[in-house]
Amino acid sequence: MSAWAVDQGVEEDSLVTLMGDPHAALTKAFDLEMTHPGPASVGIVGRCKRFALYVVDGIVKIVRVAEKEDDPAGDDYPDITLADAMVYAIKALGNGDEL
Repeated sequence: MSAWAVDQGVEEDSLVTLMGDPHAALTKAFDLEMTHPGPASVGIVGRCKRFALYVVDGIVKIVRVAEKEDDPAGDDYPDITLADAMVYAIKALGNGDEL
């Protein structure tokens, strides 16, 4: 993960934390395993769906998953998981309620 952080320009003292899930424990616990037959047909098995979380004091406040019928991996339409969309969603919380 540290090599990925360097590649992505994430500083050591950043607010962003990159974490791996090599055995898919979190992926499965969140029910975010990509099960669409398309990716599996080309050997992509056990991949996590593209998602973003906003977590405060261990409580998940926002979950955004980028997947569509024609884009199960969320590669073509990642918009709702990108920074701008997450910042907008966080600001929309306003009173602290989950979305």
